[in-house]
Amino acid sequence: MKKMIGIFCVSLVLFVVGAGAQTTTEVSDRDAITATALDYIEGWYEGNAERMERALHPDLAKRIILKDARGRSQLEHMSAMSLVQAVKHGGGKTTPKEKQQKDVTILDVFGGAATVKVIASDWIDYLHIAKFNGRWVIVNVLWELKPKS
Repeated sequence: MKKMIGIFCVSLVLFVVGAGAQTTTEVSDRDAITATALDYIEGWYEGNAERMERALHPDLAKRIILKDARGRSQLEHMSAMSLVQAVKHGGGKTTPKEKQQKDVTILDVFGGAATVKVIASDWIDYLHIAKFNGRWVIVNVLWELKPKS
């Protein structure tokens, strides 16, 4: 009986330790996901088109719902190319350093898919990031402008 209790206790400890441990792959994936989100937002602020392009899948869709003059919802769309071009033309470089907010929160990761929230100076982005040919890249962005103070 004592032997059974001992085996049970050891098994329980191994189960708890194993369930709570992250594998090296999980940690490196989370680091890569964060790096991708930072390439995106810091690339914007720096006017660094290379960083922005590195973060994006070529078929990226960035969307926002805005109201037209009559109050009806309109879907505005940006592509990877339009984002990279905006960065090449200075994009976020006009945002003063002290106002450059770039808070990155990984909301969920499952296999090769992740959802990430980026809080920037004037907006909030919800990123869908996917592992594509071994690299984490942004494939979708849904964003909202922050209310004006």
